[in-house]
Amino acid sequence: MITDLFPSMPAFGLSIQLIVMILIILAASELFTNALEHLGSALKISEGMTGSVFAAVGTALPETMVPLLALMAGTSNQEINEEVGVGAILGAPLMFSIAKKRGLAGRVTPERTGFLRDLHFFMFAFVVAATAMYIPHENHAVRAGLSMVLVLSYFVYVLLTLRASEQLVEDGHGTEADETMFLSKLGLPTNLFTISVQLALGLILLVLGAKGFINGVEGLSHILGVSALLLSLLIIPIATELPEKINSILWIRRGKDTLAFGNITGAMVFQGSLLPAIGIMLTPWQPRTEVVAGVVLTLLAAVWMRVHAGPKGLPVWALLLNGVLYASFLVITLS
Repeated sequence: MITDLFPSMPAFGLSIQLIVMILIILAASELFTNALEHLGSALKISEGMTGSVFAAVGTALPETMVPLLALMAGTSNQEINEEVGVGAILGAPLMFSIAKKRGLAGRVTPERTGFLRDLHFFMFAFVVAATAMYIPHENHAVRAGLSMVLVLSYFVYVLLTLRASEQLVEDGHGTEADETMFLSKLGLPTNLFTISVQLALGLILLVLGAKGFINGVEGLSHILGVSALLLSLLIIPIATELPEKINSILWIRRGKDTLAFGNITGAMVFQGSLLPAIGIMLTPWQPRTEVVAGVVLTLLAAVWMRVHAGPKGLPVWALLLNGVLYASFLVITLS
């Protein structure tokens, strides 16, 4: 472990470990997302399908792996495992709601039907997940039922997105890969086999990076004397969601608003449904102050975006409130 190199400065060693893991996660996400764009182009699917499902799941893997590994194969401390799992699941969707700037008078114009579908499914799933916090852990049948509702809602979401893909391609919203695939830069051809190889490489690195990050969070929670839940609500979303931010900013600059927002809102649906379904069954999933604050402010941000998502797009000034909501979340969590 990296801390072995710094026996007299464990906090410094853990900080170095976290930085290294972040870099691994970033590199892995770039590999994964780059391959996903080429997969979408090869399969001739819409930008909405590529952004909201393929890219969203791909770039959400870092924060997905953190709670999954924490709950199933994490540290030896089960309480730490559960707190990191809950914190990562509920902290991540809030970070997705932070706006990208394009001038106060400007607008972002993602394909509207897909954007609204993402928001509707996310809000539904997150309300179900929030309701489950108030169901006693001993009531396994009800909690299992709510988990199944969340899982089914995501599969319905994917089916509806896939069904809309063909018409969107005909309307000019097909996926186009602007960048050469990374493996192709080494002289390899771009085909389904090499795309799959690059996807696999990215996935392996994501797992390694997430596992190392879990160990670092556990160590810092002991050294700093704060709960792993607090660290995971604040650190993990910032660290692991950099891929979404970077990719979305690049897509916004290229005028690909559908891919940019699909990457964000699609990941919100993924993390607001499948991950809480796991958390409801494997963790206490209780309404602690930090968790409830995250849930309420996240839903407020999603509803705000839905209200302002008009036929001509989403005004940038309206997105700025999401930044205010996140700042409020930090104040509540740190107080």
